[in-house]
Amino acid sequence: MSDLQQEKAITVGKKLELQIERLIYMSRWLFAPVYLGMTLILAALSVKFFQELYHFLPHVLEMNETELTLKLLSFIDFTLVGSLVVIVMFSGYDNFVSQLDIEQGVEKLSWLGTHDYGSLKMKVASSIVAISSIHLLEVFMNLENVENDKLLWFVIIHLTFVLSAFLMGMLEKQAGH
Repeated sequence: MSDLQQEKAITVGKKLELQIERLIYMSRWLFAPVYLGMTLILAALSVKFFQELYHFLPHVLEMNETELTLKLLSFIDFTLVGSLVVIVMFSGYDNFVSQLDIEQGVEKLSWLGTHDYGSLKMKVASSIVAISSIHLLEVFMNLENVENDKLLWFVIIHLTFVLSAFLMGMLEKQAGH
């Protein structure tokens, strides 16, 4: 093979490599509809929250303290799940698809653009631990209706979430993020 043929082959190879890299980079836009779908999940969660609130309010005076606390914990649970959806939706889109272009003078979330993949993982893990904690607290407040073996599993699962989040945090710290 002559030098000219080798040079042409290298040029063709470089062009092909560049096209493949562009295609791979543009493929991130395939995930944009998933983040858009998260807005529908957020809407569904909001509808369910207000449906529960509608059913809850007329009976608030009839509830004892334990029932009231359990119901309030379920509302907090809705809020935490919704917050998690917002964090994943905005941070994921901003990190993996495209930076959000927010007009000057429009209110911008202070944390937007500050979460990298590692901090996003930690937010998700800590949110899961918080949600699991609320569920476990609900179980403890309703202890007379829970079998011992189920209680043990609830605690084991919760501790697994806690340990996983802790280990993820340690790994992130070790990696220098």
